Amino acid sequence: MPTTSIDTFFACSLMVLLVVSAMAYTSKTLYPYTNSMEHANVAERYEIISKYLLLNDGKPSDWGKNPKITPETIGLARSDSDTPYDLDIDKVTRLNSENRYAVSYAQLFKALQMTDVSFNIEIKPVFEVTINLTSSYKESNETTYEFEIFTGKHGTPIQAELKSYTVAENYTESNDAYVSSGRSQMNITLSNEVHGPALMVVFAGSTSCNRIVSFNAYAFSHNSVEPDPKGTFLGLSPLNYSLSVSRFFSETTLSEAHALSFNCSSVLTQTEDNISSATYDIPYFLYPSPIVIIVTGWNATSSFVEWISYPQIPLQIGVDSAVSTVLSDTYAYSYMITINSAFYECMIQLGGPRG
Repeated sequence: MPTTSIDTFFACSLMVLLVVSAMAYTSKTLYPYTNSMEHANVAERYEIISKYLLLNDGKPSDWGKNPKITPETIGLARSDSDTPYDLDIDKVTRLNSENRYAVSYAQLFKALQMTDVSFNIEIKPVFEVTINLTSSYKESNETTYEFEIFTGKHGTPIQAELKSYTVAENYTESNDAYVSSGRSQMNITLSNEVHGPALMVVFAGSTSCNRIVSFNAYAFSHNSVEPDPKGTFLGLSPLNYSLSVSRFFSETTLSEAHALSFNCSSVLTQTEDNISSATYDIPYFLYPSPIVIIVTGWNATSSFVEWISYPQIPLQIGVDSAVSTVLSDTYAYSYMITINSAFYECMIQLGGPRG
């Protein structure tokens, strides 16, 4: 599929979203009757349930922001929004099992209040960003790293505007955005006085719609050993615009924390710190973009860079789709949703006992 076709896909998706929005009220009001619908209408029933999950805010309506609350009824919509398919950033984030405040599938299944329906929810950016380090050139005072950036959907290139950040211990640098046709080269030069490892974060905004922004991050060594896997030293859990940091080792010290988005960046203010954890305030950026949060620090004599996104995506929760397909009749529904005005892709699979 050529780039022009992908751009058309984005435009059509937005138009479909507007059309489906007009049908949203029907899906919300029909939900209470889905338990009594005849089995012959299973596809219609599942579609209504899938829409209900995205159109309603659940009970209590603010269950996402409070980590001590488990929803009585499930719903992912923002309670203060009249826009259909506008999801709450914290309800979505609590679907990610890596978050310390995550809601389990068992709790969500109970909150669905339908013992004959299993489900799987996947939320991710509309397209992918792939980062590869292709070469490096070390000189006496600095080292240049050459990266290949690919933006695409299912392997097909997508034209996007790129913005990158490079973060290391006591070092942050941003690079101006430029348009990529799908595959491009990006060079990063670091002073040899900077101590790594370093993290490169790339945001990619669709040229056809500034509300479609994807991202990825790539850790690499710079005057250091190879980076440890993500989550080795810290557990990062964003919720209600506060970042909870869990230390996995007693000798871990924290240096700086940053919040990055396509058009904005900020150094985070620490509000609490003790031997096992710390908290930081997360700013609210008006530009429609996911936020990547980075924390640098030391563990004994080794420095590290840890990161997480807010909303905490991509994520997937629920019954494994392969297992569900074997054991039940499974239906999949794809939606374009918004979180803080930015567009994302949501896939909901629902299944039940075979007839």
